[in-house]
Amino acid sequence: MKKAAFVILLPAMILTACSSAGSSSGKKIDVSKVSVESGLISGKTNPEGSVSIFMGIPYASAPVGELRWKAPVPPVKWEGVRQCVTPPPSAMQSKPAPFMMWSKEFMAPEEPLSEDCLFLNIWTPAKNTAEKLPVMVWIHGGAFTGGSGTVPLYDGEEMAKKGVVFITINYRLGVFGFLAHTELTAESPLKTSGNYGILDQIEALKWISRNIEVFGGDPGNVTIAGQSAGSFSVNALMISPLAKGLFHRAIGQSGGMFSGSLGLVTDLKAAETAGARFARQFSDSTIAGLRALSAEELMKIPGRWGVTTDNIVVQSATAAFIEGRQNDVPLIAGWNADDGVSMGASPDIKTYIRNAESRYGEMASEYLKLFPANNEAEVLNSLKLSSVLSFGWQNYTWAGMQTRTGKNKAYLYYFTHVPPGEPNYGAFHSAEFGYALNTLKLWDRPFSDADYRLAELMSSYWVNFARTGDPNGEGMPEWPAFDPSSPRIIEFGDEVTSVPLPFREQLEFYDRLNK
Repeated sequence: MKKAAFVILLPAMILTACSSAGSSSGKKIDVSKVSVESGLISGKTNPEGSVSIFMGIPYASAPVGELRWKAPVPPVKWEGVRQCVTPPPSAMQSKPAPFMMWSKEFMAPEEPLSEDCLFLNIWTPAKNTAEKLPVMVWIHGGAFTGGSGTVPLYDGEEMAKKGVVFITINYRLGVFGFLAHTELTAESPLKTSGNYGILDQIEALKWISRNIEVFGGDPGNVTIAGQSAGSFSVNALMISPLAKGLFHRAIGQSGGMFSGSLGLVTDLKAAETAGARFARQFSDSTIAGLRALSAEELMKIPGRWGVTTDNIVVQSATAAFIEGRQNDVPLIAGWNADDGVSMGASPDIKTYIRNAESRYGEMASEYLKLFPANNEAEVLNSLKLSSVLSFGWQNYTWAGMQTRTGKNKAYLYYFTHVPPGEPNYGAFHSAEFGYALNTLKLWDRPFSDADYRLAELMSSYWVNFARTGDPNGEGMPEWPAFDPSSPRIIEFGDEVTSVPLPFREQLEFYDRLNK
């Protein structure tokens, strides 16, 4: 692997908490007793005492019993001081276990797992409630069936040291977060169903808006960020009428809800049909019958779950952006060079060509020029590129549409740096967020000084963006705003520099394909 070469004076770019942001009009933050709307909580500090940490703050009531498959409601008030010093339960999911390149650092804790999961975690460097620091809310990935706000590589201490209030959230997953059904639609005040996980995210943002000042955060400067399903979620929140005004910047890493969005997005009618099919596998297929089952019984039946475009909670991404109906905020979007790591078996040349002709019709010849298959090596490379661009096109399209119809700028990135060590899956799906969140010290790989410099730089772009809506800063390579007519992006690779949009011809082919 080529050695990274950063010609950057790091001291000029490192961002720390600005003590000058404080004000004598505020109140000193006492980690042993902080008052939120439901009661008093206590937290802890990091060993240096520079960051206060609060784990497992309820932002909504437990979505159990009659609240299963209903929109979240505010948490129940408590007496005394609630200890918020240990990780809360993660949402119900299959037992987390490492696989492929996703080692234990990418996994939710094995336990506890619970339907009672609507908690958030806060890391704040503020010493005074009047500091009004930028707030960054991280939404975890996991294909809407796994993950947690307490995944080790999401730890917020290092980001807090750079001057943001960093928050991770849990939200309902799988059948609990995304089951749609006609009975649920009929009983809902919104007259829709599914999207409970997205409603949870919105509820968390509402809680943050009402409470974050007591942690030194600015409710008028909230950035939502996420990777994979978390990026889908950020995209969903940008097109949700119910999330309007709850955030002010957005970061989407490898995922979006435009055409061909990896089977994780469907319309309400199709989602209700799938929900009814799921319910019929139980002896009592009514919603009352399903609510009477234990979480473990419900999880015995597998299903594919994702976001429902119902034009109530979530609009169609393509239509919303074309018509300028998105929640218009500055955007960072991007993807990784090896996002598409799981391609299955490679077909022979004839099968590959036949599949292309069947799928792309009169556009097949153009496809085969851009994704050639003259030999087996080309077939493998073309399949890989097509798989990678299933993510890349989403984020490229997102940035382009925001630039065309929004008033706020978009910034596009391409992450090509290969983490050292084994297993080597290249710049794989999820490889970038340990760098973006500056958490490499929590990842068991043989990182070099070059890796730590990249993490320092990338996380500083993220913090600059959270602060101002522009990732650029003194002493850092310029990251140009995205311009669809002359597209340049920043590449996070062995060097960090702005480059012409990679695979432009292939991406523009997908543009034509999805018109």
